[in-house]
Amino acid sequence: MASLDQYRSQALSVLRIMAGLLFLQHGTAKVLGFPVVEGVPPPGLSLPGLSGPIELIGGGLLVLGLFTRPTAFILSGFCAVAYWMMHGGQGFFPILNGGELAVLYCFVFLYFVFAGPGAWAVDNLIGKRR
Repeated sequence: MASLDQYRSQALSVLRIMAGLLFLQHGTAKVLGFPVVEGVPPPGLSLPGLSGPIELIGGGLLVLGLFTRPTAFILSGFCAVAYWMMHGGQGFFPILNGGELAVLYCFVFLYFVFAGPGAWAVDNLIGKRR
């Protein structure tokens, strides 16, 4: 398996890009109304309406690999708060309270804080200019 180690940075980038794209969907559904998701209210001054821009901007930044570590830190905290506000009070186990996705996003984003963006990221281009 040592030969796979040479692709670690690229695999990290793929994970970051896919997590960003999946998270971005939450923002587009809430802010742009696309895709239409049952139960998601239109944009506005509601909790989902206010969380939409965070998901949209944060997801986009992760896809690009721009400001990856601070963005991931903010999104990890955002998902932790979302879990406890929306799911934590409905039982201890995430599989029972519907909070699995929030917990998974929280820890994937926390991983990016420490691991960085991977090989394919705008952050790397900015770093080379300095």
